[in-house]
Amino acid sequence: MNNLIRNTPDGRRVVALSKTGRVLFLFKDLSKIRAQLEGKVSFRMRDVAPSDLLDDINTDAMTPAWVCFRHRPEDIARDAYAGVVDENGQRVFGTNALLGKGFEVIVSGQRKGTGSSRETAPQAEKWCGIELVIAASFAPIHARNNINLGQLMGDYAQLERLQNGAEIPLEEFTKDYDAVTRAILECGGLFPFTARFQSGEVSVEAPRHAPRPMTMAEKILAAHLMTRDEATGHAARYLKPHDACLVKVDGGYSHEFTTAQVHYFLEREYGSGYRVQNPAKFAVFEDHLLYATGVERMRPFQAEIETLRRLQNEFQRHTDVRDYSAKDGISPGICHQVAREHFVDPGDFIQATDSHTCMGGGNNALTWGVGATEYAGLIYSGFTFAKVPESIRFELVGRLRPDCTAKDLILHILATYAVREETLDRVMEFGGPGLSNLSMDERATLCNMATECSARSGICEADAATLEWLAARRSVPRAQIEARFVRPDAGAVYAGGVHKIDLAKLEPMVAKPGDPTFGARIADLPQVDIDIAYAGSCTAGKEHDLDFYAQVLGEALAENRKVADGVQMFIQFGSESVREYARQRGYLDIFQRAGVRVIEPGCGACIGCGPGVSANKEQVTVSAINRNFSGRSGPGKLYLASPLTVAASAVAGHISSFSPGMFKRRKAAVAR
Repeated sequence: MNNLIRNTPDGRRVVALSKTGRVLFLFKDLSKIRAQLEGKVSFRMRDVAPSDLLDDINTDAMTPAWVCFRHRPEDIARDAYAGVVDENGQRVFGTNALLGKGFEVIVSGQRKGTGSSRETAPQAEKWCGIELVIAASFAPIHARNNINLGQLMGDYAQLERLQNGAEIPLEEFTKDYDAVTRAILECGGLFPFTARFQSGEVSVEAPRHAPRPMTMAEKILAAHLMTRDEATGHAARYLKPHDACLVKVDGGYSHEFTTAQVHYFLEREYGSGYRVQNPAKFAVFEDHLLYATGVERMRPFQAEIETLRRLQNEFQRHTDVRDYSAKDGISPGICHQVAREHFVDPGDFIQATDSHTCMGGGNNALTWGVGATEYAGLIYSGFTFAKVPESIRFELVGRLRPDCTAKDLILHILATYAVREETLDRVMEFGGPGLSNLSMDERATLCNMATECSARSGICEADAATLEWLAARRSVPRAQIEARFVRPDAGAVYAGGVHKIDLAKLEPMVAKPGDPTFGARIADLPQVDIDIAYAGSCTAGKEHDLDFYAQVLGEALAENRKVADGVQMFIQFGSESVREYARQRGYLDIFQRAGVRVIEPGCGACIGCGPGVSANKEQVTVSAINRNFSGRSGPGKLYLASPLTVAASAVAGHISSFSPGMFKRRKAAVAR
């Protein structure tokens, strides 16, 4: 229960600060944060300019990967905000800096909680005593995690009133939510709400609308409604944005970073004999921490990592969900890649404990990440609560240039639409004639990085390429696959608009260090020498990505070029099937002769837990991963780029876009 919520003598429920409660402002001037933590100074909202507050505080900063090795929230809270560091790399929040210090409210700027879906971030705040989170805007998954934990979110004006001694009616903090979300907050979180729902104290009515054209996300959720229409006995057929729904979940997955906490929550809520629904389409993966032992800063946490593995194995044996554990130290692959290969199907509604779950949208499914609390609830019951999201459509035309990939397209979208928050909490729908020119792996890249856009998810229209790709990986008739295809209705309404993008006009791009939205054309960069080129992750460890790496490195070898002296290049497969694909096509020989270090399937450097991480802040990495928040993949500077650019840069020794024949031309230029 939220301790700031009080009952007045006349029966009203209000929010008020306690007499001794403190407010922590997260300033861009980090010295002001330290001064507050040390009790030297306090601030009032009326004297603070929102522009002075930290924007884009990501969940990696709130709970870095090594903090997530703990599965009990009370232990996670000891190192809340451990990833916030100063210019010298020193932590601003030391161990126990926030815990037990009397802070009830925390305040920041735009887009609070971007990045990974890790629920550990709001857990760290809640178990430190934070009951009210103030920000200009919130990343959608993070906001939902707050709600599921019973954390109130508010704005600057409300905080100013509270600091002036006001008692604010609870409904002012919940009035803009749907009835279900209001009930979750008023009950103190998802588990208390679920108990009341199952006991009949709370009910959920099906939305009722006249026939209307729907987006793909709306159609999929409508098909999964559990609440029945009283008149016909059939599920309601039409939905619109902001409808609160009770929906069936087809499947999902967790990995060793999150499964232990799911298991912990389920045992705490339902006892050691709990069971889950439909285990055949739920899974556990051992993919995130396989290579952590090879990273110096991760070695002190081996005991915690082993505990996470042990608890995941215990959960799998208990529930009989699909088991993608490592065998002889080798993982079957990264969860998002293996899931799309094996069991994410068109029209599915999939939930998993990772923000890149949205990668499944390339399969014409609706998929997004959730926190451990929400996942525990849905895997136990088989259903979840969803608010129908708005959509934004990208109508693709034309064909990408030979030097561009889908990664350049999504970096363009990040730098153009995401920075204006046009994608915020919306489903990014991809279609148009240009989509047919993108492979299924390239479509997966677009959907994978929808979460970098702070979108709810991404989804691609299905076509002949979808059918061919899935038919090669499913043991069901082609007609059965095609019957599941979901397409938007003519006249569907897109709150974020419909945006036409001519693929032929895109140019090679990077995201400069610090944030995926810091996009720039490579042509506009000064020469940026590199130390590391990393090619892998769920975003860039797929079959077509391997084609790109092999194309560039093969051309380099033909001109007696290889990875430049002083540069380390790593290629890591996204799954066992991708590794086999590379072997069959002779790519392993190309990579070996070019001087590349090849790594078995897994996440690794993308989350700072494997070969390819930088060792110091002077090192520069060009990487095909999905996010480049400070410290995520080591202390150095990290540029995001396409697979073509990563491979070309490894050979050139500096960030360089690729063009066919580039090494031959450069050889000729040197000869002259």
